[in-house]
Amino acid sequence: MKHRITIADLHFLSSSLHPIFFNHQQQSRSITKVRLKWVKNRSLDNIIDIHTDLKAANILKDAIIHRPTQFLTAKSLSDTQKLLGITIPTLRFIRRYPTLFEEFPHPKYASLPCFRLTQIALNLHKLEQKIYEIEEPNIVERLCRVLMMSRNKQLPLRSLHLLRWDLGFPYDYDQVLAGKYGDMFEIVKSSNGLLSSLKLVKWVDEFAVSELQKSNEAEEIGGDSYKRFLRGKSVLEFPLSFPRGYGGQKKVKAWMDEFQKLPYVSPYEDSSKIDPGSELMEKRIVGVLHEFLSLTVYKKTKRNYLRNLTDEYNMPFRFTRIFTRYPGIFYLSLKCKTTSVALKEGYRRGKLVNPCRIAKYRGKFHHVMRTGLIYRKKGLEMLPELDKLVEDDAVGIDGEESSGDEEVESSGEWVEDDDDEDEEFDDASDRD
Repeated sequence: MKHRITIADLHFLSSSLHPIFFNHQQQSRSITKVRLKWVKNRSLDNIIDIHTDLKAANILKDAIIHRPTQFLTAKSLSDTQKLLGITIPTLRFIRRYPTLFEEFPHPKYASLPCFRLTQIALNLHKLEQKIYEIEEPNIVERLCRVLMMSRNKQLPLRSLHLLRWDLGFPYDYDQVLAGKYGDMFEIVKSSNGLLSSLKLVKWVDEFAVSELQKSNEAEEIGGDSYKRFLRGKSVLEFPLSFPRGYGGQKKVKAWMDEFQKLPYVSPYEDSSKIDPGSELMEKRIVGVLHEFLSLTVYKKTKRNYLRNLTDEYNMPFRFTRIFTRYPGIFYLSLKCKTTSVALKEGYRRGKLVNPCRIAKYRGKFHHVMRTGLIYRKKGLEMLPELDKLVEDDAVGIDGEESSGDEEVESSGEWVEDDDDEDEEFDDASDRD
């Protein structure tokens, strides 16, 4: 009588072999050290360009909201271009969007321009606060998982503040969440009292499941795990989307097959006993970066923001080679005078896959911005009511100005790996 392999059998087989692979393969296996030629993705570059302006406008909006006077002067904006990450002077930038920012003379100094929020911008801010209230359980989980991946289960607030926009946290998330969820979070100060960190007080087992593991569980429910087992595929594999010119190469395919066969190390597992120079550690780092980007609103962030976390996440400081070696998983962008990294599986044909409520709200915000940019002050009269700006199930931002995943063709150059890959992408972002 033939015995049919079940999903339970696959789990048992995987759990039985994992310790063997964990202790042996990292020393005996030797994957070819390579990195592939960088290929530009116009669609993702365009999205990063849009989001850069969107983020800057939201920072200005929050700055105005939290000012006692409820306005900003032109003088106070003079040195903020670098802080906002934009490519034009801030005064010129804020005047681009009259649907969000209203210009008026200073009450005392008539020659000094000032800027306050328009009524529709105030309405958008109120909507944002409501969405944060609805999304609070997801925000708490996201913050827990970001801390759970770290070595000591805590991260410097300075590093987290830089990631606030990318992770979809509200303006004063640290004070609010630490006060409201004292059994889960704690703000601790360093020995010198100068630096503060956010510490995870309670470990939550149900959160220690990576997005890759969740997607694998969904495939098992759909019955795909048994088919993949018959094809000789490992239980957990990173989704790949190579630029044109790479996928068909035998060397690339063989290399990625070797990589996928290595055991998957969860980013929530202790990695202190893994050889730092082993292939297993490299795959573990790929898993950490994959998980972190999966937790962000737009499945992307700046490289330097990740660089601030290298010690806490047990990653090498010079980690850009991970992005250049795995172009099927990550995309490295040089748009807007900075270096950003995106998770390729997060986008399909120029649009964000499964956008959350925060992303949809930002789509409404961008619609207001774009209307002001195109129609100037007449845009205020053209805008419909707030609730009709964008339907709940539409995003209205990622695909508006892009025609799909359009990439520059490449021969898929095969380059031997070296230690200078970070220098190739050292640019203005190093001053962020």
